[in-house]
Amino acid sequence: QVQVVESGGGLVQAGGSLELSCVASGSNVNMNNVAWYRHGPGKERELVARIYTGGFTNYVDSVKGRFTISRDNAKNTVYLQMNSLEPEDTAVYYCDVLFSDRDYWGQGTQVTVFA
Repeated sequence: QVQVVESGGGLVQAGGSLELSCVASGSNVNMNNVAWYRHGPGKERELVARIYTGGFTNYVDSVKGRFTISRDNAKNTVYLQMNSLEPEDTAVYYCDVLFSDRDYWGQGTQVTVFA
């Protein structure tokens, strides 16, 4: 049984920073292919960033240059460093771990950015 837990969300003023963490455990899960999604109020779920085996990453255009996805294999953790936050970044952020051809999701962490 794989479990995924996100943390690090919160309330922050525009221009501030937050770092989200995604930890997976169980069934020898690895973090080779992990994505962060977000679901903002009145919006559809959006892929924010993904990190692949070998460290290749990609980002949605709206966060390029502001967000950084990274991985610590020793801790089985993927991070999303978010800088220069904007009110439009307000959303519930979810971690998606692709492992053994299945997607495992966490419960989400709320990020609220106020002007």
